[in-house]
Amino acid sequence: MPEQVTPYKDKNATKKEQVADMFNNISQTYDFLNHFMSLGIDILWRKKAIKELEKSKPQLILDVATGTGDFAFEALGMLKPEKIIGVDISAGMLEVAEKKIQKRGLSSKFEVRLGDSEKLLFEDNTFDAVTVAFGVRNYENLEKGLSDMLRVLKPGGKIVILEFSKPQTFPIKQLYHFYFNSVTPAIGKIFSKDNSAYKYLPESVAAFPDGKNFLQLLHKVGFKETKYQPLTFGISSIYTGVK
Repeated sequence: MPEQVTPYKDKNATKKEQVADMFNNISQTYDFLNHFMSLGIDILWRKKAIKELEKSKPQLILDVATGTGDFAFEALGMLKPEKIIGVDISAGMLEVAEKKIQKRGLSSKFEVRLGDSEKLLFEDNTFDAVTVAFGVRNYENLEKGLSDMLRVLKPGGKIVILEFSKPQTFPIKQLYHFYFNSVTPAIGKIFSKDNSAYKYLPESVAAFPDGKNFLQLLHKVGFKETKYQPLTFGISSIYTGVK
């Protein structure tokens, strides 16, 4: 199992509870900081991940750890599905997503629900596709979460996961380590009221079993045709699998 990293070292709470609190605390500045700290590259990463579903043309998509809904909004525009349901453990993040849904007039196409990503309240074999963007490293029990996403996916359905990974080549590895461990927490401290959130980010990425290790987990829980594609020198990666 991956090393258990939590946002708040001094709190007597589960990782799940701490992650929910953290995202509630940073929900109002989350979108701005995401785009600012990644120099907008995160938008290109999302588009690339969504393209993995273009051939299969899924009509009902589950977006797990949907947050403020950026991945789902992009998928709606690119894939034109009948509906996307977004699930997240943070009420604060979903409040931001809901405002964006109403503002864009997409309530018939995109619905968000408060829920546990490791215990999805859906029937077996429900969705044509399942997506997760920058969420799986926050799972308390990663294997359980992956298994439950497999359960709600229809036979032949595809999972697409976009997640941070660790560059391995010089000098990207060294620059990345400096930026993530020094610059990111400093920027986060300035713009966010939660000092711990952007210290947790590099810690959670460091502890995450990326690359081939994550493919092994996908295969272990039952996904087939598992593949991964590093993006931008390995700063993030797209993982795919089929039920």
